Amino acid sequence: MGIDHSKLELPRGPGVYLFKRSDDRVLYVGKATDLRSRVRSYFTNSPDREMVPRLVSESDKVDFIVTQSPSEALVLERELIRSNQPRYNSMLKDGKSFPFIAMTSHEKPRIMYTRHPPKDAKIWGPFPDAGAAKLVVKLLRRHFGIRDKTDKAPFGFVETGGDEGYAERVKAAQSVLDGHAGILIERLQTEMDEASRGLEYERAARIRDMIGSVQGAKSENVVSSRFYQDCDAVGFSSSGDGGCLVILHAKDGIIRGQVEYQLIHRGDVSDSVSLVLSEHYANRRPPSSLLVPSPLGDSMAEWLSQRRGSSVEVRVPMRGELSKLRSMADRNAEIHLVRSSRAGNLEKAAADEGADLLGLETLDHVVCFDMSQTLGKERVGASVVLRKGRPSKEEYRTYAVKSDAPDDLRMMSEVVSRWAKRQDEWPDLLLLDGGETHLSAIEGTLDGMGLLGKFPIAALAKREESLHMRG
Repeated sequence: MGIDHSKLELPRGPGVYLFKRSDDRVLYVGKATDLRSRVRSYFTNSPDREMVPRLVSESDKVDFIVTQSPSEALVLERELIRSNQPRYNSMLKDGKSFPFIAMTSHEKPRIMYTRHPPKDAKIWGPFPDAGAAKLVVKLLRRHFGIRDKTDKAPFGFVETGGDEGYAERVKAAQSVLDGHAGILIERLQTEMDEASRGLEYERAARIRDMIGSVQGAKSENVVSSRFYQDCDAVGFSSSGDGGCLVILHAKDGIIRGQVEYQLIHRGDVSDSVSLVLSEHYANRRPPSSLLVPSPLGDSMAEWLSQRRGSSVEVRVPMRGELSKLRSMADRNAEIHLVRSSRAGNLEKAAADEGADLLGLETLDHVVCFDMSQTLGKERVGASVVLRKGRPSKEEYRTYAVKSDAPDDLRMMSEVVSRWAKRQDEWPDLLLLDGGETHLSAIEGTLDGMGLLGKFPIAALAKREESLHMRG
């Protein structure tokens, strides 16, 4: 176990990082203004905490999620700690939460700053900057006359318009909390200008700071929003024939985590995304809402709804909070793609993974054989070659069967023996199209040539989707 820090590829910029075991169990979650520098600090000769050497030795990998700001990383860190309860996070296991702003469901809704929002309330947050959240509540009450949790109107506010007027002011306040803070900022800007003209510079400076607090609180809703009830945001990035897809999962208003997939991209984003999603949701329940980079078509939406057991809304958000969430997924996909490209191409990684599964040292050189005949005529064998996971087309060969061999087994034996006589290097694996009988027949042929044991041999029975291999 342990991590080779020289192979870590992390971006510069804010986000959270997760130390994990090989089974994906999270051991530690941290936040950083600069992910690359922060994670590298864990591998110095003088770590800043006693637990660091144990954490590093027990971890097998480091994952990350990029955020748009350090404050978003703070919120996401807290939520990931609460949901994963990592062993090495001792400071934040108390289950406490950051504060929310809530609008109650009373006939005349009340606004409050709280860590425990009441049921049926509309909520915004959580807010890592508690002071900014309190100030926003105060400003909304002062400018729109919203009642507090004790049902009191703000001191000095003159209510007009009756119940209908109050409902309109509540709607305006909710619009500010949804990120459309222009109306409140415009009012504050007018007050600041009036204060400046009246030479009340200290008051103008206080209002300027208020504007900054509103803008800051407004911007903290990318990793948390009341719109993220049960949705996955799909991000995609490609370069050449390589691609990366990232799925950010959000539940109950908070991003809970992400999954990444490396893939071979053939140019159509919708096709690549559909292919990965069909794999991702084959063994898990899709969310009620799926945010994608391009339309996927009705058939994919129907399949997702069948997998869920109820309707799944598949959409390409163009604006608002959901668009910000999907853009965040794109950003993470882009960074993971760069990271993987530096580590090596996808095909080579797939070949290495295959070698591990088969217990082989390498699969950098694979030769595959298949046979074909039409009504007993046009009997042809073909071999294809893969080098480091990529097709080596200049080494492809076809073989016309010269003997009167009546069946696939003897035709393949003839073709493989002709191939073997011309080789000056042996493959890491000889792969046959067939089953146990094909494997036995070719082993017998190579044994008669004195070549059995020179290289591994396997037979792939496509219909049964099974691989036959000795040992």
